[in-house]
Amino acid sequence: MKIVIVGGVAGGATAAARIRRLDERAEIIIFERSGFISYANCGLPYYIGGVIADKADLTLQTPESFYRRFKITAKVNHEVTDIDTQNKTVSVTDLKTGTSFTENYDKLILSPGAKPILPDFYAENERVFTLRTVEDTLKICAFVEQKRPKTAVIIGGGFIGLETAENLVKLGIQTTVIQRGNHFLPTVDCDMASFIHANFRYHGVSILLNTNTEKLMVKGEQISLELAGGDKLNADMVVVSVGVTPENTLAKKAGLALGVKGAIKVNAKMQTSLPDIYAVGDAVQVKHLITEQDVVISLAGPANKQGRIAADNICGLNSEYQGSQGSSVLKLFDMTVATTGINEQQAKVSGIEYEKVILTQNSHAGYYPNATAMTLKLLFEKGTYKILGAQIVGYDGVDKRIDVIATAIRAGMKADELKDLDLAYAPPYSSAKDPVNMAGFVADNIKNGVVRQFYYEQIPALRERKDVILLDTRTPFEYMRGRADGFINIPLDDLRERLDELDRTKKIYVMCQSGLRSYLATRILTQNGFDTYNFAGGFRLYNSIKNEELLSKQCYTCGMEK
Repeated sequence: MKIVIVGGVAGGATAAARIRRLDERAEIIIFERSGFISYANCGLPYYIGGVIADKADLTLQTPESFYRRFKITAKVNHEVTDIDTQNKTVSVTDLKTGTSFTENYDKLILSPGAKPILPDFYAENERVFTLRTVEDTLKICAFVEQKRPKTAVIIGGGFIGLETAENLVKLGIQTTVIQRGNHFLPTVDCDMASFIHANFRYHGVSILLNTNTEKLMVKGEQISLELAGGDKLNADMVVVSVGVTPENTLAKKAGLALGVKGAIKVNAKMQTSLPDIYAVGDAVQVKHLITEQDVVISLAGPANKQGRIAADNICGLNSEYQGSQGSSVLKLFDMTVATTGINEQQAKVSGIEYEKVILTQNSHAGYYPNATAMTLKLLFEKGTYKILGAQIVGYDGVDKRIDVIATAIRAGMKADELKDLDLAYAPPYSSAKDPVNMAGFVADNIKNGVVRQFYYEQIPALRERKDVILLDTRTPFEYMRGRADGFINIPLDDLRERLDELDRTKKIYVMCQSGLRSYLATRILTQNGFDTYNFAGGFRLYNSIKNEELLSKQCYTCGMEK
């Protein structure tokens, strides 16, 4: 059996290695358009910043090492330009020599990946870059070394854009990130993104939100960006990182069925609409595990799994892809951001009624040194308590908590069942009540009517009502340092003795720093005849969102012409 694979990197290289493990006699050929057969896309920004010092560390395999280990022929700088599905051949061009030839196949795997979206304002220039391949990375590194830029603009606040911004800052380059929407990272909600924005500003990154870039122009030794509204911003270099789109050129020419965003349609076995042709990775359409909708999720984990599944089916095993839930984790300076499943916006678009839990917990036992705070947001379906997704922003231990919740989603657990998970505990690593357990406790309390919550977006309307009392149960010192407008202060430890100061005919909406003391206050008040609600996320979340609202209105940054 002869298998031809178009594209290496994650999905294609994984499929090739799996086929060899299952079939020692198969003839396997990979054609890769770039100069590298398999490389770590996710590590590219860190090479720019010098975190990864050796380029060889990015290239997981070379054609020579791949052949020695697996007896797989890998041809780099070779582009497949056409597929003859009737005669089962592909047309190939050697990009170094310009010569073309055909190669026959018994089975064909397409792993073309995705390509950067180039918006209308994009202009080819030595100072304007995209970042998708090793070649892109080396181009940026060479420019930084030769031209010594002092200022940079990143257009786009997604994974690659933010990681690139961080690494340019590490090089001492004054960096601005322009985001068309109202917050960074489409996988998180606006409230959780406020922590990310604050962290970027703390590290000296300028942020322009709700800002469209309309034109890039050369201005001497700089690029001038014309923004919506007429403002101009000058920079020594620009990285355009507004997302990726499936690389479907070859599939479209071959007549393969395409789906959302032009992605290649495949079934659970990774088979396309035409016989003996499989497709994997960033170019394919998959089912979302939560919404069951057709989606494109460009992540390394799914691409590797899909490569293995295609290989299994080619070699006679029965293997099926179970769907993607979009689990991701991101290092941004000293902060970690992780998500799994869907967020509020996606739930609304999908027509799913949901509830949410937001809580702030320590990364490990508070009495053990160097505990750090993390804010965890859990979404679950109203009524069924099916877990829909989670977002966590913090510093230490974020990744393991999101992995636990991702596993719980895959296992079909309910939100309140998180309380029953038996998780490892020792003071340096966690608390006896892990943050994931705590999210389950809150969901269980909601389910059993022990607590009712209110949220940031409700506060403006609550301030206008005459039938409510807004209560802050933090200490006087905490209250003095910062408070939400309209909230009166009665510390939790004084509450029982001061109940007479509160009107029992009014609803009591309670806030504290993290949500714990305010919960305790609601239990005291409820059992003394009050109608109570607890603020989800605490003042820590409130303050982060409020500051973001104020700062986002300040749209001036260094290098901007006003």
